[in-house]
Amino acid sequence: MAALIPLTMFGLIPIVLYLFVRFPTQRAVIITFVAAWLFLPQVSYPIPILPAYTKVSASCYAILLGVIIYDTERLTKFKPGWLDVPIVICCLSPIVSQLTNGGSPISPTFNQIVTWGLPYFFGRLYLGSLDGLRQLAIGIFAGGLAYVPFTLLEGVKGPLLHQMVYGVNAFEDWGQARRMGGWRPVVFMQHGLMVGVWMMTAALIGIWLWQTGTLKKFQGKNIKTLAIVLTIAFFLCRSTGAYTLFFIALLILFCAKWFRTSLPLLFVIGYIAFYLYVAASGQFSSHDVMSVINPIFGEERAASLKFRFDMEEILGDKARQRFIFGWGDSGGNRVYDGYGKDISVTDSLWIIAFGINGAVGLVSLFASFLLPVVVFAFKYPARTWSHPKVAPAAALGVAVTMYMFDCVLNAMANPIFAVIAGGISGLALKAPESLKAKKTISPSPPRRQSLVHQKSG
Repeated sequence: MAALIPLTMFGLIPIVLYLFVRFPTQRAVIITFVAAWLFLPQVSYPIPILPAYTKVSASCYAILLGVIIYDTERLTKFKPGWLDVPIVICCLSPIVSQLTNGGSPISPTFNQIVTWGLPYFFGRLYLGSLDGLRQLAIGIFAGGLAYVPFTLLEGVKGPLLHQMVYGVNAFEDWGQARRMGGWRPVVFMQHGLMVGVWMMTAALIGIWLWQTGTLKKFQGKNIKTLAIVLTIAFFLCRSTGAYTLFFIALLILFCAKWFRTSLPLLFVIGYIAFYLYVAASGQFSSHDVMSVINPIFGEERAASLKFRFDMEEILGDKARQRFIFGWGDSGGNRVYDGYGKDISVTDSLWIIAFGINGAVGLVSLFASFLLPVVVFAFKYPARTWSHPKVAPAAALGVAVTMYMFDCVLNAMANPIFAVIAGGISGLALKAPESLKAKKTISPSPPRRQSLVHQKSG
């Protein structure tokens, strides 16, 4: 079974090139990212200087090769906009971080580009329109449906599919997978939390496509039935954090539908920005927060959150010693005991970005995802989010916001959300598209030949 790993990882490249021939390039990009993220194994092949060859880098390299071979014209016509500035800073910030700490900037910079920059760029290149985001939303919804049988199986049997299919165990701590009398599925991802956020996103999209009438049927099946099945499968993923994100996302979308306001979305984005400011500046007090959380969830359930907050406080103290550009990959962002043992546990994406690339890396990363959503919310007001043309983009905008909300507590890098951010950025940079249905003008009936003839002169 282990022989299947190199076959799939390196066989992806010719498959993607075939997809570029077989389908429109837009669809080929979506299929590649979704299928590779869901089904490729959790393995890493080290490459000198360059980032390790993983499912993310494999997808990016394959798509880039396909674009160069089959769609060079689109590549040469690409024009960056002001909303692309944050992702450019995010990708280039490791250069300064490394040089100021005496390290080589080559590998960390390429790693940042592959992890965030290229997925964003491909979303920007191909999906920056209402129709492009609609295709992406349907692709994610289809990916969620494809995962349903696997999540149900692992919910009963435990996270064993990676071992069964690829012959290696990518998830060793089964204790973290045991939840609520069953198992939290991992399938072919890094952690059950990743699966929870993925299924949450797919279920959210399904519900909104159904509620707005954007999609009536999918593969001949009623969209309502599929959305309900997907939502049930999501709840069986046993990811309580994703449950919270799901309900917040639904609240945002239905407030837009019923009250025609995007204030809940802007409030969440504002809260994320406020939390990052407070935490990065050292003003956050876990004691005050835990005094509120403990009575609600109980001390045992809240213990994990308290541990994260405690770790972030000491890691934040270390990060503030290199506040602007961080410590790079020197390891200086970690905390060590008196014997030189690393006692750090980094659970949150924000503290990792802050420690390694400083405030510049932290702000640029979160701005790359959230700023396009803010601009979208102003260009397409909440009253339009129920329109079948806008609904998929609105659902994706809310989903990427929920992902960044999750990144305040977890560190689950997912290229699909970078693709979404790139697509929304491309849409937000253009003038709002017309939502009026195109009128089809029927040809006029032929005029009757006049029975009155002109008199001949």
